[in-house]
Amino acid sequence: MPVLSEVIIALDTLWPPERAEGWDAVGTVCGDPETKVSTVLFAVDPVREIAEEAVALGAQLLITHHPLYLRGTTTVAAGTFKGRVVHTLIRHDIALYVAHTNADRADPGVSDALAGALDLRVTGPLVPDPDDPSGRRGLGRICELDWPLTLTELAERAAARLPATAQGIRVAGDTQREIRTVAVCGGSGDGLFDAVRAAGVDAYLTADLRHHPASEAREHAGPGGLALLDAAHWATEWPWLEQAAAQLDAVSERHGWGLRTHVSRRVTDPWITHRPSQGAPN
Repeated sequence: MPVLSEVIIALDTLWPPERAEGWDAVGTVCGDPETKVSTVLFAVDPVREIAEEAVALGAQLLITHHPLYLRGTTTVAAGTFKGRVVHTLIRHDIALYVAHTNADRADPGVSDALAGALDLRVTGPLVPDPDDPSGRRGLGRICELDWPLTLTELAERAAARLPATAQGIRVAGDTQREIRTVAVCGGSGDGLFDAVRAAGVDAYLTADLRHHPASEAREHAGPGGLALLDAAHWATEWPWLEQAAAQLDAVSERHGWGLRTHVSRRVTDPWITHRPSQGAPN
């Protein structure tokens, strides 16, 4: 059975912290380096219910995609919800480790898992990492379909394959247009529209598309141009958990650690219900 410091070395090898964006906060948040680790829980968000799930599971390590403290803080008081998470984890000797934009840029990374969930064939990164001579790492992925689908069919596939959320899949474009190539980006992706246009793909699937960037992208593309599919942020990143757990399983097997990895099925997307609009402008 490995100690935490040994597992952290393996995690830092899978998702090197130095490859995270400069604004990001990744790596070990809390945990005793000498604690023995046998059970690991993967989740998207380090929120109270996930901390409680880790306790119930008897885990010694919680690995999340989203940081707990993305910006600086002056307190971990248990009276704050983030402080409560820290206190819960430390009280039960559970470490917290974050792999965020370093996992986005990895090979395989978050967008590879998203593409895999939709049976899309990855041909390369959307925004290549300039430090990767192989040209495989980077943000987002450019993908091909094995056979063409209409935009409606692609949206239905996404709705069926990604975890269910209140938002579902929002679609912009000609619903009967034939889609052959797709760019994907797990998480917030409307900052990558320049790269999407340069890639010349038929459709772009991501999350958190804002009104103005999406509207401008559609206008820039013109009739029959770029189609957009906007999924819930949490749903586009959840597939990475199973991919990441499989990667750690492989490391554990090589070292003979016998780690037990679990993926949380708890939906921590903040939106809980959705009602279609029925009103019309006056």
